[in-house]
Amino acid sequence: MRILITGGNGQLGRSLQRALTSEDAAALGHAELDITDAHAVDEAIGRHRPHVVIHAAALTDTARCEREPEAARAINGRGTENVAKACQRVGARLVAVSTNEVFDGSQSMPYTEHAPTGPLNAYAISKLDGEWLAAAACADTLTVRTSWLYGDGGNNFVEKVRAAASSGRRLSFVTDEVASPTSTEDLAVAIRALIERNAPAGIYHLANSGEASRYDWALEILRLSGMSEAPVEQVTTEQLRANGYGGPRKPPYSVLANTRAAALGVTMRPWQDALTAYFERSRVAADA
Repeated sequence: MRILITGGNGQLGRSLQRALTSEDAAALGHAELDITDAHAVDEAIGRHRPHVVIHAAALTDTARCEREPEAARAINGRGTENVAKACQRVGARLVAVSTNEVFDGSQSMPYTEHAPTGPLNAYAISKLDGEWLAAAACADTLTVRTSWLYGDGGNNFVEKVRAAASSGRRLSFVTDEVASPTSTEDLAVAIRALIERNAPAGIYHLANSGEASRYDWALEILRLSGMSEAPVEQVTTEQLRANGYGGPRKPPYSVLANTRAAALGVTMRPWQDALTAYFERSRVAADA
């Protein structure tokens, strides 16, 4: 099976390459493929003639998306549509990666794949645009929503918490933003499983199981880092905004319920176990 990965140099792209070593997989980073260039996308997908395209390329900097909503739409919306149209032309299956942020967070229980959406920020709006455009352009589209991704070698929340704690300054994390921290390694394996099972087109929720606030997640990161004594305070989003934080609005609760993939036998382990495995890989790499 020939598989093409967009966003191949990102955290998820690199994890997908490791998960798909037994397949004929190729990965294209932004330098090799600008997804906003429809002609370039057609040419690349036409040249590789993949059976499956895993579309991991995206503009994920939510603050930049808020400042530059047109750039967000161009990349996450129309860029995804370009990939979907090219897949339709060559008869390839599309696996498009999306986000938990398409929900408004007003629920108090995990969101199923059929729950109503309600994006709160420019990033989420652009990703939901991408979902709709991809499904309209390519009949064989699997939309995989996930949450709070972190992966080996990336500038992610885990590494930011560790760096901030090492600096010695007092840390603050919100208690009223809740989702499921998700390892890119685990997500890549789950995506591979969906492909292997020839999962029907549609929306799938794939995230490590369980839930945590940003504060909960940070405490576990510090514990695994051996920095549990670092000073940490609990705050609310309202308190941050009162102190001048002007970042994008986030859904207060956006835990994803994996119902469709689980029915196919594709499940993901608890987020705490995945985070422990991430630290174990980091230690092995440091000792190598």
